[in-house]
Amino acid sequence: MNAILRNRNSASGTLACIVTFCGLGMLAAGATAQSFPQKPVRMIVPLAAGGSTDVLARMIGSKLTELWSQNVIVENKPGGGTSIGNDFVAKAPADGYTILMATSAYAVNFSLLAKVPYKQTDLTALSNAAQTPNVLVVHPSVPVKNLKELTALLKARPGQLTFSSGGIGGSSHLAGELFKVMANVDITHVPYKGGSLAVTDVVAGHIPMTFGNLTSVLPFSRAGRLRVIAVSSAKRSPHMPETPTMAEAGLAGFEASTWNGLIAPAATPPEVVNKLNADIVRVLGMPDVREKLAANALEPIGDSPAAFQAFINAEISRWARVVKSANLKAE
Repeated sequence: MNAILRNRNSASGTLACIVTFCGLGMLAAGATAQSFPQKPVRMIVPLAAGGSTDVLARMIGSKLTELWSQNVIVENKPGGGTSIGNDFVAKAPADGYTILMATSAYAVNFSLLAKVPYKQTDLTALSNAAQTPNVLVVHPSVPVKNLKELTALLKARPGQLTFSSGGIGGSSHLAGELFKVMANVDITHVPYKGGSLAVTDVVAGHIPMTFGNLTSVLPFSRAGRLRVIAVSSAKRSPHMPETPTMAEAGLAGFEASTWNGLIAPAATPPEVVNKLNADIVRVLGMPDVREKLAANALEPIGDSPAAFQAFINAEISRWARVVKSANLKAE
């Protein structure tokens, strides 16, 4: 009888220890989330400064700085079709203090690049932030006014004209490659280290055309320094309601928009991921932020880590099929 009581007491003591340990663990996790961040957070932009991705990062970073009373430092690490910046975050400590402002190229690189220095499982989603359509524009010196005329010009001069993009694997690059395949035209791709650079070289007349994102091209089109041909989204943009979609202009099924979302190293603690998500979504819901996003032709999103991860997985699969069917290869 004494032995039975001793065993019962021992089991009760063990259970109490487990419960206490679990309770302390939950308290510690909650404390970690509540106290995060306790030092500056680095937000890596895998493109050059000045483009819509950079603008969005600095907009969100500024608001998070106010919210946290800790600086959010935006760092530009362009190159490698965004893979340099992506890889930097993938290999960063998984503590929430280094996060990535990912671009559409993130989903394309796994199928387009010959070698990606990180795996899909090295990074985890925080929240999709915003999206904007790409716009096919030409320099005003190019003697065309619509997609039909541009296609005819390109077919009359195969391989002689070029198009710029914000980098290998970006949505502007893929939009151009899709155009080549679907319109059966031959144009040479010229990649830059950021969307703003790709657009400004078209404005300067060094490159005849580009699929720039709406944020970058809108000021130049309004000033008459770029001629708009079509938008690459499924629907017309409210910022350019008179501009047809690529599908309306003659290429049915054409769609290639730009999105940006925040991502962290995969092993980041769940409570920190949830804290980051909640604060990012809070920022994206602020009226002044939504106003600024609209002024920059960006549509805010703000979703859960699970929803954004599912979106990324779908984008990776979608672009893998496109890259394969179009036989695309990174230069």
